Amino acid sequence: MTEAAYWAGELESVFARVAGRFARADLRWRMRDYVRGLLGRATRKNGWQLAEWAGHRTPDGFQRLLNSSVWDADALRDDVCAYVAERLGPGGVLIIDDTGFIKKGTTSAGVGRQYTGTSGKIDNCQIGVFAAYATSSGRALVDRELYLPKAWTSDRDRCRAAKIPDERGFATKGELARDIVRRCLAATWVTADEAYGQDWHFRRLLEQLDVGYVVAVPKSQQIKSLAGIWRIDQLIEEAPLDAWQRLSCGEGAKGPRVYDWAAAKLPTNLIFDPDPPTHHRWVMARRSLSDPGEIAYYLAYAPVGIEIAELVRIAGSRWAIEECFQAAKNECGLDEYEVRRYIGWYRHITLSMLAHAVLTALAAQAQGGGAAKGAAETDQPPSRSPWQRSGDSWTLSCPIHEPTAIPSSTH
Repeated sequence: MTEAAYWAGELESVFARVAGRFARADLRWRMRDYVRGLLGRATRKNGWQLAEWAGHRTPDGFQRLLNSSVWDADALRDDVCAYVAERLGPGGVLIIDDTGFIKKGTTSAGVGRQYTGTSGKIDNCQIGVFAAYATSSGRALVDRELYLPKAWTSDRDRCRAAKIPDERGFATKGELARDIVRRCLAATWVTADEAYGQDWHFRRLLEQLDVGYVVAVPKSQQIKSLAGIWRIDQLIEEAPLDAWQRLSCGEGAKGPRVYDWAAAKLPTNLIFDPDPPTHHRWVMARRSLSDPGEIAYYLAYAPVGIEIAELVRIAGSRWAIEECFQAAKNECGLDEYEVRRYIGWYRHITLSMLAHAVLTALAAQAQGGGAAKGAAETDQPPSRSPWQRSGDSWTLSCPIHEPTAIPSSTH
């Protein structure tokens, strides 16, 4: 009973916190019923079942809440972000990723045939770019943007039918991610998969904001220096045996999740970096213990004096957003909406994020701030090598490979 009273009190405190975003009392009560329904035991979190759970005769009130009533979903998003940061604590990692929402038809804002990791194939779906915030106490979704393909933004009549604002033009997923990063500056670190990590503009924005990052990149990622351009997999091939060290990137369901890791500092960038530098750039690789041929690659930007184990921890935290997607979809109806309009998508997703944030705060309290789960899978240098030992770490001098013949705009 004490625990149930605490849960109820936490939920009421959250409702009080966001009440000012809803000017009318009936909207506030409707919002409360909707969030309670998302947290409830309805089999599906669609309009009719949420209405039945709340004791409403029809879902009309919820449809008005999502589509036509006056309130600011972006202001509520800011409240969710502040609440999560307060409950989970400072110094966390901001994780960027996208997820798909499988849909039928062609009228839902942004829907189209596009690849989504949700189904692992090209499907008829909407794509949302999200950010999650993670600390040792837990993780929760804190921001979202709906991706609109060019097939939508080039057809203004179709956009207007879905109530997409005229000022909303085409933006890549990377551009949406950069907008999110500019809004979520409470994090100490940022991590993302290679779809975002290979974007030089994304990495450069983080450097300009003095935010450290560890981002995945493809094996073809090019590394530039004054001596030329090299692929990251070529550099990692040159790593001496003693550059690899076995480290855990976090706790999993079966214990520590361990890989072999290699990391080396890149030369200082004379154009962008102060003298002396406050941060170093790194190349990193993660090698599977069960299959040494399975190697993932990373670029990092970190304060001077960082320990390799800390970079590994940041890299391992990336999968926390997958846990957020799973929990928010399974428990808070993130993907079970029945709205087609642009504003309805943002409003439902934000209310679902609020519900998920409450669950995260309650779990953090119950665990007493215990360590969060990690996220990866269980499981003498040549004289001319570019890998050179410098104290307790490795640095890269001018590589010995022939430079790539065709330069690339990616760095």
